[in-house]
Parts: sequence; structure tokens; C-alpha cells
Amino acid sequence: MDPEISIMLQCPSPKGLAETEVRAELSPAYDRRQLPGGQAWIDSVWEARCRYSPWLFNGSKFRLHSAQLDGGSLTFHLGLTCYKDFLGTNRAGMARHLQQQGWQDFGDSQAYLAEPLGVGAMVHTADDGFVFLRRSMRVGEAPGLVDIPGGHPEPQAVVGDVPEESIRSENLPRQMVVKEIFTSILREIRDEVNLPLPTLSQPVLLGIARNQTSAGRASAEFYVRCSLMSEQVKQRYEIGGPEAQESTGIIFIKREDVLTLEQTGGMWRELCPSAKGAVRLYTLVQGGEQ
Repeated sequence: MDPEISIMLQCPSPKGLAETEVRAELSPAYDRRQLPGGQAWIDSVWEARCRYSPWLFNGSKFRLHSAQLDGGSLTFHLGLTCYKDFLGTNRAGMARHLQQQGWQDFGDSQAYLAEPLGVGAMVHTADDGFVFLRRSMRVGEAPGLVDIPGGHPEPQAVVGDVPEESIRSENLPRQMVVKEIFTSILREIRDEVNLPLPTLSQPVLLGIARNQTSAGRASAEFYVRCSLMSEQVKQRYEIGGPEAQESTGIIFIKREDVLTLEQTGGMWRELCPSAKGAVRLYTLVQGGEQ
């Protein structure tokens, strides 16, 4: 098995989980634990990264503490975190040490990590292809590798005009948070691939995968059907959307080949961990479906 990824949760039904079958529980108790030495380390990492990449923006994110399947429904246990803390914990050189310390202090290897929840989508075209994107060399994670459309759900999208620093988990309506998790992946597909929302189905959740190259950061992986043929999708992509700068090319892989990607090796080695997690979940959950 590929050491870059692990499956945190797999939906038991090949249909996946619809938005109506998902709940969210938010609490400050699900936030990251403060580092024993305070915030200075994270501040120094952020300042160094901003000098190298001045376009970085420290936005608020949902922190995935845990998730629980109960019969036919799933509950996300969420706190709040930010991109700055992600770079200073999950993506920092001391991430492994923080995991060891978290286990010793709290019996939880992720306790000191930011753990922002990501989202990704297996986008399935009308002619049985799946959409993959070649990441730009300018992006902060996995430059040059092959990915799926994805990003993060945004607390700011739930609260509207409330300043980032004033967002509190207790002020976030639970079902609006679930709606944002499901809506955010459609926005990412629209903005990265330039596909109109009416061409996309409602997302169904396949499960949650962990990226072990980012100290186990979790991403909710979805299946989304597109009503366009691959050539039409390519034409839309080449026109360019709001986030066109994040990728340099589009790749289509037939479903039958997606199901054997991990075994055949070639293209699998070019996938970034987020794409690997989504492909594995799709294969596990819907691989037997026709």
C-alpha cells in the first residue's frame, strides 16, 4: 500500500453519502492544542514562507478533529484553525515531533496540528472519463504533480461579512457548515476547471482520506457527475476560470483505467497524495458499480 495516504473513513454504501445524511458538530474543544512553546514557532514559519511567497493569505479553515459513522449518517466533529497554523504544524519540519508529543500529552497524535479539512472530487464526464489537473509549479503543495479539483470549505462563506478574526465555532449554524462542505467542492470544480454549476451533479461523499506527507491532514473526497463530454470539458478548461493559474493542463482517464491506477503504477506515481486518496476511495466505494 502507498505510504503517502491512508483511509480515515470509507462510506459503507456504494451510493456514498448525500448532504442530507451528514451532520456537523462544532466546538472549541475540537480546536488545535496550543504548542508547549507558544505561537512563536508558527509565526516564524509563516514569516519565512511569506517572504518566499508574498501572495499567501491566512484564511480561517475548519479543523477536522474526528468523524463518526452511525448507521446511515456521518457526523463531522469540527473546530477552527487557519492556513498559517497549517504551514507551521502539518507542513513544518517538526510535524513528526509534534505528532509524537501529541500522543504523549493527550493520546492523540494530531492534537497539536492544524488539520484543516480539505475537499476533493472525482469528476466523471458523460463519456466515462475522470478529470485530473497538472498542478502549476507555483502552488505551495505538490507542484508539478497531477491532482483532482479540490480545496477547502471556508468558515467565512458561512458567516458572510464577519471579520476572519471574529469567527467563532459557536456562531456557525451546523447545517450551514454541512452545506458549505458540499458546496465548496462545486465551487472548486467551477473555478479550477471552468465548468458551469448546472453541468455538475450534487456531490456524494465517498469518505475521508489522510495525506501522510502533510502529517495526516484529512480531505473529504466526493464523487460528482458532469453532463459534458471530455472534449467539451477541455474546451471550457482552456478558456480558463478564476483559479486557472493553479494548473497547467487537464488530463482525462477512463473509468476502467482509474480502477487499476494504484496497481499499474505509471500514472499513480505522478499523482499527488490528495488525488491518490480520492482514487482509492472511489475504487473502494464505487469500483464495483457499473
